[in-house]
Amino acid sequence: MQDQNTAVEVRVPGSSLPLYTDGKKLVALKPITEYFGLDWAGQFTKLKSKSWATIGKFSTVAADGKTREVTAGDRRTLTMWLATLDENRVAEDKRDELRVYQAEAADALDAYFHEGAVINPRVAEHQINAVIFHARARMELCQAAQGLIHPDHLEARARIVLAEGLGEHAELDADRRPLYAHTFLDEKGLKEKKRRSVAAMFGKRVKKAYVEEHGVAPEQYPLNLSNGQIRNVNAYTEADRPLLESVWREYYAEPQLEVGA
Repeated sequence: MQDQNTAVEVRVPGSSLPLYTDGKKLVALKPITEYFGLDWAGQFTKLKSKSWATIGKFSTVAADGKTREVTAGDRRTLTMWLATLDENRVAEDKRDELRVYQAEAADALDAYFHEGAVINPRVAEHQINAVIFHARARMELCQAAQGLIHPDHLEARARIVLAEGLGEHAELDADRRPLYAHTFLDEKGLKEKKRRSVAAMFGKRVKKAYVEEHGVAPEQYPLNLSNGQIRNVNAYTEADRPLLESVWREYYAEPQLEVGA
């Protein structure tokens, strides 16, 4: 925790929010709440309940010269929080700029999840170079994995990486699209607690069924986790979906009542 803050500006389309930062990535949240005319206590309670929110404190020198602790969130929390504010509850003169920000945030999320990548139109050259370097490193990893991962899965991953680097959408044969056990479970709409409770055993049962059908264990693929770690997971493709579905129906699907029963 530092004793002196530094004033910075966080750009929101159409305006500029003056924030206080600890010189790293924490920004004071209460001034933003006041800027939008919202109740700080209510917003603080909401943030504490969100799994994506990271909140901490740092020291700042107030106008009266006294040092006080300030509640702050990291940059990731700030970005997500602004995207989830209710535009109808903020001050009327701030609604237009919040709408512009949230519309851009929605476009960015859509491009990230459905096109594989997104580039901010205001991005600097060094940031573009970093994206290119990252894509090149991922392609080299795909090349190094030849012989270790099922060819169909590896080719699909390489096509996706290449498309992301070109700012395009990857064209893949339907059966060659990568399919992971955890994403399959996500598609079933399970609540987080339930999904975690069945994930490990589901993965083992799918692997067993795969071995019984093909006579060999599925290849493995290094998966980047949200916490920055890399974990090897079994590499399936859409061609294996019927196998995953059969395991799901046998062990996890809710029994269907017959009409008239």
